[in-house]
Amino acid sequence: MIAQEQVHSLYGREVYDRDGDKIGSIGQVWGDGIGRPAWASIKTGLFGLHESLVPLQDADLQGDRLVVPFDKATVKDAPNVDASHDEPLAADEVGKLYSYYGLSWDDSYRAYEAGTAAGNASYTGTDTAGSVGQDTSGPNTDDAMTRSEERLNVGTEREQVGRARLRKYVVTEQQQVTVPVKHEEVSLEREPITEANVGKALDGPDISEEEHEVTLHAERPVVDTEAVPVERVRLGKQTVTEQQTVGGEVRKERIEADVPDEQGNRTFG
Repeated sequence: MIAQEQVHSLYGREVYDRDGDKIGSIGQVWGDGIGRPAWASIKTGLFGLHESLVPLQDADLQGDRLVVPFDKATVKDAPNVDASHDEPLAADEVGKLYSYYGLSWDDSYRAYEAGTAAGNASYTGTDTAGSVGQDTSGPNTDDAMTRSEERLNVGTEREQVGRARLRKYVVTEQQQVTVPVKHEEVSLEREPITEANVGKALDGPDISEEEHEVTLHAERPVVDTEAVPVERVRLGKQTVTEQQTVGGEVRKERIEADVPDEQGNRTFG
């Protein structure tokens, strides 16, 4: 048995028969004379606006589906309603439905009779005492309809996106440096005999053999290396703010008012 507080969760819910075959989805829900959910219209996916009706008194909510104790063919061939007219069920329509499904006129129908005896000539889910209008698609609340819509709640969350590290390694490269080097070369100097040097010239035997030698010197490049510090490198962090655009789907309800003597409908939202 479906409880009254579960009515609003029924709309659009998929309906399956007793054998597990999908019949369709719920379009509208009607209550009995004391407001308990009693009937639901099933959209079977066929063309047209007519929806088949099925009783809810022995239906069962199983997860996200509604299971009814009838087979698919029985429900599809049941008396139907015009979904374009959101009207309460009349007493003769209720009688046909009870007869078609072979239901007994038990407490559910006596509750309906109590409702109609109080002045409500139709089979609805509302208690009309002291209220203005009636909710033909679910339990009655008050004389106003609440329109709701979804909004995006946008924020930020901190997450790790990467790691940075410093690593030092050694590479070998060739360098060329020009270095000035000096070396000694032999030069011949000749000087004439003068009064100043004649003494040295005549010193020694008149005729003799002699050898003179000069040691020559030269510089050569010497290559060595030394390690010297040239700079320091460290890791730092800075926070950069940028603009990003995010989006998402939101649902919102719209309300249509069908007012007599007016062309078209008024839409709110």
